[in-house]
Amino acid sequence: MLTLQFVPYSEIENLNSSKRIKKILSLVKEETIVLLEGRLQKEEETELIQKTMEEIDDKFKGIEIGVIYPEVKDTVFWRKIQRRMIRLLLGNREGFTVIGPATIVKEIKRDPDKIQLLTEETKRKKK
Repeated sequence: MLTLQFVPYSEIENLNSSKRIKKILSLVKEETIVLLEGRLQKEEETELIQKTMEEIDDKFKGIEIGVIYPEVKDTVFWRKIQRRMIRLLLGNREGFTVIGPATIVKEIKRDPDKIQLLTEETKRKKK
């Protein structure tokens, strides 16, 4: 069975980087695909991948990660300032991050408008 879990930004905004990564990694290790509102900072993504590599074993094969971040095409100066102020006040809520276990998620393809999650075909247990 495929399990998706939505994690709103409000659930991780008050956590420090190591606790965010620990939370996400624990969910993924339970074979859950995490749908995260917003995105991690670049340093957090790097640390998540590093932690994942340290924890790879026979059961846990790693993660796949994909981020969609809306491209802003506003060229109006005041709109840019407004967006920056909102980002400062609310955090990294823009965009969407998908993180899943490599045993389930074969590939994550993305383009500016959509994300495709290709999963491994799981073998059903006979009763």
